Amino acid sequence: MASSQMSYAPTLGKLLKSLNTQPLEASIEALIYLLKRRQVKGDDVANATAHMLLQVVAKSKWQNVDQLLAKVSNTGHRLAQAAPTEQVIGNVVRRVMGLIRDEASEDRNADEMGDSVSDLSQLPTTPTISTRPGPTPLRAATLPMSKSMFNLLCVSETAQSPVTGASTPMSQGASANMHALRSEVIDGIEEIMDEISQADDQIAGFADIQIHPGDYVLAYLPSPTVERFLLKAAAKRRFTVFIASAERQKPGEVPHAALRKKLNGLGVNAISLASNGLMAYMPRVNKVVISAKAVYANGGISTESGCSTAARAAQEYSKPVIVLSGVYKFCPVDPSDDGTEFEQGDSSTYVDYADGEAVDALEVENIVGEYLPPQYVDVYLTNLGPQTRDHLATIMADHYKLEDMGLSLHLP
Repeated sequence: MASSQMSYAPTLGKLLKSLNTQPLEASIEALIYLLKRRQVKGDDVANATAHMLLQVVAKSKWQNVDQLLAKVSNTGHRLAQAAPTEQVIGNVVRRVMGLIRDEASEDRNADEMGDSVSDLSQLPTTPTISTRPGPTPLRAATLPMSKSMFNLLCVSETAQSPVTGASTPMSQGASANMHALRSEVIDGIEEIMDEISQADDQIAGFADIQIHPGDYVLAYLPSPTVERFLLKAAAKRRFTVFIASAERQKPGEVPHAALRKKLNGLGVNAISLASNGLMAYMPRVNKVVISAKAVYANGGISTESGCSTAARAAQEYSKPVIVLSGVYKFCPVDPSDDGTEFEQGDSSTYVDYADGEAVDALEVENIVGEYLPPQYVDVYLTNLGPQTRDHLATIMADHYKLEDMGLSLHLP
């Protein structure tokens, strides 16, 4: 249950700035509050999840790897329950758990190598016989010891001292290993955070390769990733953009006005279309660009509602469909097995609730997300470059551990 301190509406920026000063549980509850209110969505969800898991690793108390994995999984489960439609939460949790397993495995291998070297150093050595003439000098350790009572007591105490004091060095070593593991995992999570923040710029770096001079590009409900991709291409290419928007807009609202202004300023002609008029323009289109919220193991994607209309129209006219997605959005599960949900939007956009009695007899749903089957996607453009459907399994195997691929955080 959210605390009474959450009566105000915090922002993600304020939350991230306060992570180092407030308790871990309060930070988790604050992020859950933002996720439930949908104040954090889209690419910000991945960034917020990574920040929170970093705090879990840094602040929580754990004595071994299993405890740390359990704490990360439990936090991921709570965040996923607060935002069931955000598959990227599970992706980041799987990445962090795989990172923990890798670092723990490296530390374990290093310890085993150290133990092996220590065991070799304790093996009895056979005295070597010198081939040089003359008497062979012997070390003091090899000289025979007289069997007096004093010498027997000294030998007994010397032999027992390593055994009686063994527990202290081992305890200190285990503590040092956990401290080292904590530092390594924190460094790894920071690398994941850098990957998330740089993904859009890296994807945009391939824009001038995918878009050619004179192209007609259709962008359906362009996300910030698509906008950055188009603006990067506009800096080097001259082409035309068809911006497809929802069928109904609020009175006086100009869809994607800021994007159109930026494109026009770079010399690129931008034309707004209604989604129900796509088929009329599709013969002129050279390629369709859409953004993915998640890319599933079978190649299907979770995207904005209505993108399937553009993708199906493109297939009818043999136009390529390019999906933009950072690798951190790759979800190694089958959508039919994960109980995938899609976000519900504001139904008042389509129904006037001032009608009263007529609306009471209706149940209107406005689904703002949908699933696009893999056969409608031609290229997956990621921060690692263009990919085909056949390469998705390899990428996911490189970024997720086999033990974590079946992890489902959305189940109660």
